[in-house]
Amino acid sequence: MAKKEYSFYPGCSSQKGASASNLQTSVDAMCDALDIQLNEIPDWNCCSASIGYGEGGELPRIALSARNLALSEQHNPGQDLVATCAACWLATREASERLRGSDQLMAETNQALAAAGLNLEPAKPQRVRHMVEVLIEDFGFEALGEKVQKPLEGIKIASYIGCQTNRPFGIDGESFENPVYLDKLVDTLGGDTIPDYETKVQCCGGALMFSEPEKSQELVKGILEAAHDNGADMIVTPCPLCQMNTEVYQDQINAKHGTSFNMPVVYYSQLMSVAYGKSAGEAGLDGQIIKARKLENIAGK
Repeated sequence: MAKKEYSFYPGCSSQKGASASNLQTSVDAMCDALDIQLNEIPDWNCCSASIGYGEGGELPRIALSARNLALSEQHNPGQDLVATCAACWLATREASERLRGSDQLMAETNQALAAAGLNLEPAKPQRVRHMVEVLIEDFGFEALGEKVQKPLEGIKIASYIGCQTNRPFGIDGESFENPVYLDKLVDTLGGDTIPDYETKVQCCGGALMFSEPEKSQELVKGILEAAHDNGADMIVTPCPLCQMNTEVYQDQINAKHGTSFNMPVVYYSQLMSVAYGKSAGEAGLDGQIIKARKLENIAGK
């Protein structure tokens, strides 16, 4: 299979020492197995994520993502822009679509970008895609399955999509109420799915975990309960914030509610890396707070 190249926006949370650095580790391992080359956008900046919807205003928020788009077009022309973080993908795609839909907003944004010697070309938009879109659309489940060396046999996995990769854009062809692409991926990798996992698109509270922790933890409790009640060994997600919220706060939820959750929460790229024969370290499993022992065992075979 010929090497596929993409312009890559890694996002803040994937950086070394950040909350989702093991996502980047596993994405690198997955891409190595699939012969994908990610060309990182030079000097990229934060997309502003959810905090950008506060008091900063529309133009500064859009301009932050527009700067990444302009840098991507300049340094990686003709390549689709790909993000692995759900928030980065959402913010960047929203910015791209809103800019292409408003001549005034495009003009104001380019005026701001001009201060940095940049310009966003209205007539030459790059596609903004989530990595799971690349996997589904550019490879397909059959081709992804051909790379499996160590099937994830005996692991029952709850597919937790969350909000940001589901609405407002979603993955093309998927239901907003019951997206099944992660279920199909788990099947492809040899794991056991939970078709009736009822909280797969329930919000985890997002950044409210910091400002309204009780409300957010109540949402996470429901997500964990549904996975537990369906006999899941672990949860898989495409979103760094969903991963953090559902893994990191289990001890606090247990202390408050008398529960005993100890549910590993992993990324789809970690499942794929292990199934493709990568080591536990290459799959970023050493970055888990709650160890995914069944995945580690398969990786060690």
